[in-house]
Amino acid sequence: MNRINQIFKKAKDSNHPILLPFVCAGSPALDSLPELLVALQSGGASVVEIGFPYSDPVADGPTIAAAMHDAIEAGMTPDLIFEQVASVRDNLEIGLVAMVSTSIVIALGGPDAFCKRAKDAGFDGCIFPDLVFEESGPYVEACKSHGLTNSLLISPSTAIERAGEISKASSGFVYMLARSGITGERSEIPDIGDRVRDLRMKSPTPIACGFGISTPEQVRAVTQHADGAIVGSALVRRLIDAKASGKNPAQEAEAFLMELSTGSFSMDDLMG
Repeated sequence: MNRINQIFKKAKDSNHPILLPFVCAGSPALDSLPELLVALQSGGASVVEIGFPYSDPVADGPTIAAAMHDAIEAGMTPDLIFEQVASVRDNLEIGLVAMVSTSIVIALGGPDAFCKRAKDAGFDGCIFPDLVFEESGPYVEACKSHGLTNSLLISPSTAIERAGEISKASSGFVYMLARSGITGERSEIPDIGDRVRDLRMKSPTPIACGFGISTPEQVRAVTQHADGAIVGSALVRRLIDAKASGKNPAQEAEAFLMELSTGSFSMDDLMG
């Protein structure tokens, strides 16, 4: 069984949802990814989404967009990401997901070629954030043939019937956006209960929810319903700030994940 499938099965069996932090490869430093992955695992992450820097990021707010720009300027490339992941894979038990634009995939030879390289490097799954559902067939098949999960995105405005089809086409987990718009930290608590309930009636695929999740309270609100909470901009900002202030980004990453994990929810908590 794919590592990500195992992680979500274990989470379901134990009634304890998971944390899925997002990091931008090459941020806050060109060589920071391997150390960050180890730190995030120590902090409580179960799956880490690794963003491949792209010059025209999709739906990313200013924090992640700036991180991607700086990573590209520093010299980060897909080849280097594969090398860095491979260098640390044997030291990790967490799942690793490549979040990558289809433009990069095409430039690297197409879905099959990309998925083969991702698998060889140690990735367990992929997210193609700009992939149109009607055009997802080759990507879904490429992931399947190389033993990778493929998590498609569902927006708040997606009709529930279509959302169900997207969820069924996903593997590992489906990525449900908590809010419309672009990524970024928000103060309000997302209300996803009805949406998750309706989606579960359409598909058994585990649900991870992200977009604007940045506090333990928001993690708790999300994981009362979803199988996992995705945290992106808040973590990326902390890493950038840590480097700028002379702190150790990896230590900051571990501390932040431990802080967020205090908001993790389980049915045992609910039952007292």
